[in-house]
Amino acid sequence: MDNLTHTLVGAALGEAGLKRRTALAMPTLLIGANLPDLDAAAYLWGGLAALEWRRGWTHGVLAWLVLPLLLAGAMLGVARIAERRGWRPERPVRPRQLLLLSAIAVWSHPFFDWLNTYGVRLLMPFSRRWFYGDTLFIVDPWLLLVLGLGVALARRRAGKGSSAPSRPARLALAAAAAYVALNFAGTRLAREAAGAAAPDARRLLGGPVVLNPLRRELLVDDGAAYRLGSYGLLPATAPALDGPVIATGADGPAARLARATPEGSTFLRWARYPYFRAEGDSLRIYDARYFGPRGGWASVAIPFGRGNRE
Repeated sequence: MDNLTHTLVGAALGEAGLKRRTALAMPTLLIGANLPDLDAAAYLWGGLAALEWRRGWTHGVLAWLVLPLLLAGAMLGVARIAERRGWRPERPVRPRQLLLLSAIAVWSHPFFDWLNTYGVRLLMPFSRRWFYGDTLFIVDPWLLLVLGLGVALARRRAGKGSSAPSRPARLALAAAAAYVALNFAGTRLAREAAGAAAPDARRLLGGPVVLNPLRRELLVDDGAAYRLGSYGLLPATAPALDGPVIATGADGPAARLARATPEGSTFLRWARYPYFRAEGDSLRIYDARYFGPRGGWASVAIPFGRGNRE
């Protein structure tokens, strides 16, 4: 998910009551909810490096253990320095609570990243396997709205001294959980419907649609080509595989040579539905998850000079 969503998750957890567990609870939750994205530094070395490193080491099981310890230790260090300079918090600094909140916040991040079609490598560094929830669009406006309202109303109630100030944040988290569960079920229904319509398909994807949780984009892998379509959840409609048909182009000699290049092998470790296209003096590899005018970011070009034209 986007970092605003991660931040609002941390904020909602704090406003729901966790911020009262210890001093520095809220900054711990906000930082922890974003901390796995330390690997965004890979963008400094270009988009291909980002595909190689993003959602890997800092999102996998080893990081689930290490990052909470590092964050809790850093927050304790900040507290000690601040106390020496005269800081007197309203609540005591409780190391065990800081560690607990660090773990909750850090663990929330890979869960929400898993929910979209980009995926996350949950077993890193022990396995490079990608896991995909295919449940929410990477920026979900409805989730942002629910969490944002919950946080804003909770802070407003707290500022006015109202009773039960955490109630809006708790309701927002409950609504967000229900929304995620319903979207998860919708994705599974779309996959089942697509499977019935294309029983010989090797793989099926029922991906979320931005702004419309009642529809799914379908992608059917027939082996030699991908078929695109859509599915309506409410009212339920028959899956329509009437979109573009994308030949994979994976069997030609140029594609085989492209796989052996450093760029090609790196991209293909990330790509889920790759296809190959000759474009001018290069062979470009795309991912059909992001087919369309804006899908060029999910591609890599390999000069024909590095191989042979088909």
